[in-house]
Amino acid sequence: MLAVNYSNLRNNMKSYMDKVTDDYETIIITRKNTKNIVMISEETYNNMLENMHLLGNQANYNWLMESKRQLEEGNVSTHELIEVSDNE
Repeated sequence: MLAVNYSNLRNNMKSYMDKVTDDYETIIITRKNTKNIVMISEETYNNMLENMHLLGNQANYNWLMESKRQLEEGNVSTHELIEVSDNE
C-alpha cells in the first residue's frame, strides 16, 4: 500500500494509475483534514464486491467453509472434462 499526497498524485497520475492496474497496488491519497481517498483497480473493486456478497450471506459462508474443510482433508475427486463442439 502506498500513500501519496494529492499534489504528487496529480503530477504523476499515469505512473500511479499504472501501479494500481498493473501491480495491484492500493494507493492512499492523503488530503487535508484526514479526508483521504483510496485508489484501487476496477478488478480489485469487483473482487471485493463479489467477496462481500459471498461472505455476507451466512448460508454461502457455511457452504464455502465446508468446501474448504473437505479440500484440506483431501476429500476431493477429479473428473475428465468432456469437450462439446458448437455443432452438437
